[in-house]
Amino acid sequence: MPYNLDKTSPGVPLTITTLNSDAQLKRVTVEENYTQIISDLNAGKELLASDKSTQNGYIGYYANLAIAARVKLYMENYDGALADAQEIIGSGKYKLYQPSEWVSSWSSQFGSESIFEIGMFPNESDLGSASLGYYLMRFAQKSGASGYFLASDYFLNRLGEDAGDVRWGVMDNDEYWYNTGTVRKGSCYKYMGGIARSDGSFPGDGKEAATAVNIKVIRLSEIYLIAAEAALHANTPNKEDAAKYLNEIRKRAPNIAPATVATITDDMILKERSKELFCEGQRYFDMIRKNKSIEFNDDFQDVPVSTRPKIIDRSFGKIVLPISQDEINANPALSDEQNPAYK
Repeated sequence: MPYNLDKTSPGVPLTITTLNSDAQLKRVTVEENYTQIISDLNAGKELLASDKSTQNGYIGYYANLAIAARVKLYMENYDGALADAQEIIGSGKYKLYQPSEWVSSWSSQFGSESIFEIGMFPNESDLGSASLGYYLMRFAQKSGASGYFLASDYFLNRLGEDAGDVRWGVMDNDEYWYNTGTVRKGSCYKYMGGIARSDGSFPGDGKEAATAVNIKVIRLSEIYLIAAEAALHANTPNKEDAAKYLNEIRKRAPNIAPATVATITDDMILKERSKELFCEGQRYFDMIRKNKSIEFNDDFQDVPVSTRPKIIDRSFGKIVLPISQDEINANPALSDEQNPAYK
């Protein structure tokens, strides 16, 4: 469960010692898991402090600090998250992309915003038609592209608040367009290096295989958004700083008015996180940790879903996944610790 919902709820088994092959560990609390995460990150910070250079493809000092800022934000340790974010921003090691640079940044490796990205290489980790790029591609654009992912109307409306938002540059027509001919820019091509060229090929990020695009795990833009949220909720809230950090990211949408001390809100930051971090695995967790309702776009193309209602919040039992039967078979101690919605 989310830390800020019930940190005493069961987390995952935890050990920091060598185990025998027949060990059967029970789950510890979410709080114990987070305590260990913070302990590991603090230890890592100390070990990495002797070299604060950027580390392409590796966890260096600032990548460790960035992940700590994200974890502390989830814990609502806003002062801690703000301090970590400000150290990264103030270091000058990374630089936000100008609006004109944002789209092309996806077709390059280890850009000025990239704090940690995982290298994907054609001969090592290129997943081809099982890659993120293919998963997000519209149906039949390439052989093997299934078109399972389409942006919701809600997201497209958010992004549509400014037709000049540079982030439209990685969006292209989706399966709905393929089926109906109606323009709908609901496919995201961050993980193909950008939208297809006129000859149907994709930019990639400089390698011979466009599906072997590095995965940008944490970027400077997220750090600015963490700083904005943390400044707004710190023990001594600073709306001026919150607006300042947020506006650096809102520059991606040149026709939207900047945030001010009078106008900045939590929802404004959450909306900007949705636009900036789309398809980077953050939105669902943001909505759950902020105790927001999630309305699924089930009526689009009349796709029935019988395993959940159209609108959920974090009281819905299945916001956490079940413990798989394989895990229970491997560790029978978990058999009576299944998450309640799946018993």
